[in-house]
Amino acid sequence: MSLRSQMEKQPLPTDDDDKVEAAEPEVDCYAPEQGSSEPASRAGWNSKIEYFLAQVGFSVGLGNVWRFPYLCHQNGGGAFLLLYILLMLIVGIPLFFLELAAGQAIRQGSIGVWKYISPKLSGIGYSSCVVCFFVALYYNVILAWSLYYFGNSFQYPLPWEQCPELGNITVKECKSSSPTSYFWYRKALDVTDSIDEMGSFNVYIVGCLLLAWTIVCLGMFKGIKSSVKVMYFSSIFPYVVLICFLIRGLLQDGASEGIAYMFYPKLEIWADVQVWRQAATQVFFALGLGFGSIIAYSSYNPKNNNCHRDAFTVSFINFLTSVLATLVVFAVLGFRAKKTVMACVSSNVQKLSEHSCVLDTHLLPTFNYSDPGSVALEDYTRWLEQNEHQLPCNITACDLEKEMQKGVEGTGLAFIAFTEAMTLLPGSPFWSALFFLMLLNLGLSTMFGTMEGILAPLRDRFKYRWLTVVSVVSVGSCIIGFLIGLLFTQRCGNYFVTMFDDYSATLPLIIVVVFETFSVSWLYGADRFLDDIEGMLGWRPPVIYKYLWKYVCLLAMLGLLGATIIGMFIKTPTYMAWNQETASEDHLPYPGWALAVLSLLIIFAMLPVPVGLVHSVVWDRRRRTHRDTETGHYSIVSTDETPMSELDNGNAFPASVS
Repeated sequence: MSLRSQMEKQPLPTDDDDKVEAAEPEVDCYAPEQGSSEPASRAGWNSKIEYFLAQVGFSVGLGNVWRFPYLCHQNGGGAFLLLYILLMLIVGIPLFFLELAAGQAIRQGSIGVWKYISPKLSGIGYSSCVVCFFVALYYNVILAWSLYYFGNSFQYPLPWEQCPELGNITVKECKSSSPTSYFWYRKALDVTDSIDEMGSFNVYIVGCLLLAWTIVCLGMFKGIKSSVKVMYFSSIFPYVVLICFLIRGLLQDGASEGIAYMFYPKLEIWADVQVWRQAATQVFFALGLGFGSIIAYSSYNPKNNNCHRDAFTVSFINFLTSVLATLVVFAVLGFRAKKTVMACVSSNVQKLSEHSCVLDTHLLPTFNYSDPGSVALEDYTRWLEQNEHQLPCNITACDLEKEMQKGVEGTGLAFIAFTEAMTLLPGSPFWSALFFLMLLNLGLSTMFGTMEGILAPLRDRFKYRWLTVVSVVSVGSCIIGFLIGLLFTQRCGNYFVTMFDDYSATLPLIIVVVFETFSVSWLYGADRFLDDIEGMLGWRPPVIYKYLWKYVCLLAMLGLLGATIIGMFIKTPTYMAWNQETASEDHLPYPGWALAVLSLLIIFAMLPVPVGLVHSVVWDRRRRTHRDTETGHYSIVSTDETPMSELDNGNAFPASVS
């Protein structure tokens, strides 16, 4: 039997199907001929607000704060925003709508959904679970780091505000870098010089990781019923903090320069293929596509929920959050950069006022260099550009743009650049505690969604009694996550976090979404899927979705997949290491064993797809063989001249067996 003919037998389930399934719980939900075996006691959202908090909390994460601003800054500012909106409209939202509709219609986790839509591609759901597990392992370590910094924020001055001294001598590593870099690499992580040097466990980070997993476990103890209560705070609180930081940042000198630098449009970047790749990747990860969490959350919705409107609402909330975070980041970093640059100007001008640098009369500046603190950056820069090559002494340039480029991505933004900026604010402990509490809540909402992307499909797929007990599964998974996560608490653990972040999710998730799009638009059929949505919502979505799913989204994801694979082979995988001797960051290539590990991460995440395909083909053949054998057996019985009167009406079995 062809896959297409199999699919003709199983339209997406309706409410009537649910009633039948509830009355017949023994039906095998993985037989292609059957409908969804959604449990009759499946949980649901108490209100639409809870659902929105969950979806927005999952999609709005740490990447909105420390990844999006960096990409926007590096790739043309306002021009990148326009490109991002374009890709979100033609790729991101259609795929987001696809996952919402599939989860809401079939009302199962990712494993059940893709098994239902395309039995031969049932491995898609398992791959999503594996990737979610990888992400949960290292993501919770970042929450542990946030907890560590949050705990250290309740002291004045902040421990990363000044370099420590040993016998009235400033520690060399700190003096050669900065107090914030020293605290991050030496105090918080106590990092080794490379990934080859494992080092011992960091006791403080182990304790924080245990606390982070405990918080997640308590939040997930009763599934969405308990996690959504936490989300009332964790999903809303970050917006309060961002607005507070924006107001505070805009009042500081340098904020306007930071924001202007951020949004200055560079339209020529549209000709760069890499910029398109980075924008598409950010859209992809910002919406949380492929994780299975979107499907899991939408599966708790009533069948008539307007998931089309939800797709647009959540997507634009996510985008506006990224823009808000970008404004905050560059207002605060602009203030930090202006402070640093003005200190540079003052130091150079002081050389002139103290006559340590004697200049000819025609080289003397027109500004009042006897008062270094009153010199404007523009006046100093203009004077230096005119006379730079004629100055007899070491007068350095003070570049605001170069200062803005320092440490503006990922952990470098959160734990180095932003922490340094907060030390310059009055009441720095308060702002520091507020910032890291915000990071903790952003991460928690995403962790709840990630864990739901693992637990919901497993509970739906495996009907063992202990797996149906939500609290048992939640506690067990958190314990396993903590034990494996100890890998990241070694002194070299930061390098493993980088490895998992760069390679355990990116390529596998892109492949997962390619298969998702292909299975719905080509195997199941985009028209049939739209028919099912029409039956569910009571109105038919625009026909443009058919062409977006079949061509635009699929080709875009294949292009992103190709660009990612080519990039991995062309450029040797590297990681950022901290050199204690030089007190600087170095890009080092991964050693051979590390390359093997990251390759295994990708292979292991994608292995369920081909395994599921082979299993489905073998299972179909075995069933056909078994059916043929039974047919042959029954034909032998009929040749024994069994009277028709002794056969049950319409059955091949005898009415009685003597």
